[in-house]
This record gives sequence, structure tokens and C-alpha cells, in this order.
Amino acid sequence: MAINKIVASVEEAVADVHDGAVILVGGFGNIWNAPSYLLTAISKLPVKNLTVVSNSGGFGIEIWGGVFGVHEHDVEVLHRTKQCTKHIVSAPTNPLVVNTLETRYRAGEVEVEMCAQGTLAERVRAGRAGLGGILTPTGVGIPEIQRDKPVIEIDDRKYLVEKAIKGDFALIRAHKADRWGNLVYKGTSRTFNATMAGAARVTIAEVDEIVELGELDPEAIVTPGIYVNRVVLRQ
Repeated sequence: MAINKIVASVEEAVADVHDGAVILVGGFGNIWNAPSYLLTAISKLPVKNLTVVSNSGGFGIEIWGGVFGVHEHDVEVLHRTKQCTKHIVSAPTNPLVVNTLETRYRAGEVEVEMCAQGTLAERVRAGRAGLGGILTPTGVGIPEIQRDKPVIEIDDRKYLVEKAIKGDFALIRAHKADRWGNLVYKGTSRTFNATMAGAARVTIAEVDEIVELGELDPEAIVTPGIYVNRVVLRQ
């Protein structure tokens, strides 16, 4: 049977997201490389106790719409609906804007696990590779990051043992895809989108355009289809 990973709608793409799921959300921190349609679809599901993993805590549709004219949700929507109860994140908030994650954290409504950006990327990559974790000197002696993590010493230098991150679902944003799930990114959108592809049981790619097999330049493909389970067009 021919391989075809295209699904008809974002609603169909996320229909099996369940209570307690670990959801990896791609994108660096702006709306132009966020899987916003998939996030909106999940926000309408009756699911709760989600663990979210992302680089940013999000800003919200008011910021993107009011300042930039892009009326779409980022990862903030899962705090607005209070579906997220734990967030593993590198940049949870912004000194200029109090987002919903910060408000909920101060109210004791959500657990936040701070993770340095490079460490977060490597933990996700380790999960994709099937490794148990990584060693990093980043965060040694910093209570908010070290917590109760094991510390080992190699060649007179201390390292934290950081567990790999493996999700139930990875939501990513790409520019183009074919029906096999091969992906091409545009500009900075490759960042954490390419990193998180394949690091979950189910990877769902939200794309701007779906092309025929053979139209993508093999040298331009960043994420091969083996890492992608579903492709859905932004519409």
C-alpha cells in the first residue's frame, strides 16, 4: 500500500491526544514558526493534565494579533485553557510581558521545570536517539536547575545528569511536505521544530504547502519522513 501520511484536518490530526500526554511543541518563540493550528485544535479537546515541552512559554493571541496582526495562538493557549499542568521550558516568560504561564505559576496552578536552551535541545535529541540522557555542566550549583539531579565528576569537572525527553506527541511547523512526510523548513522555523521531529511516539507536522513526491529537492529536506507520522495542511 502506498505511504500517505496526510490527514484531512487538524482536528483529525490531534484526535487521539489524551489526558496526561507529554506534548513537545516546536518553534523558537514567535508565531511564525509555531504549530498554531494544532495547538488551537488541542485547546478545544476535553483533555487535561498535559505536560508541555517547549522553548518558550508563549505570549498569547492578543500580543500577536494586536502588535503584529497575526491572530493565531501559540503554546500560551494551553495555559489559557488550564490544560497544561507541567511545563518544561527554557524561556517561560518575558521581562516586558506577563504571560499566562507566569500568572498561573505565581498562583500555584502549574509546575515549571526550567531547562537551559541548549540542554533542552540535547535532552530532546537524546530522546529521539533512544538514549537515557545527557551530561552537561550547565546548571551545576544553580538550585532552580540542579534540583535533585545526580552530579558526576569527569576529569575534575562536574556534570548534571539530565534525563532524555520523549513525548507522546510532537507538534511541529514546516514549510513544505510530501505525502511521505519529508519536510522542508523556511528560515528560522527549523530551530526546535526540526529538533523535536521524531522525539515522540507521534510526530504531527503542520505545513504551509503539500507537494507531490519528487518535488522536494533531496538536498533541501531537513526532516526525513521516517520521523513524521502525520502531515496536515494549514487551512
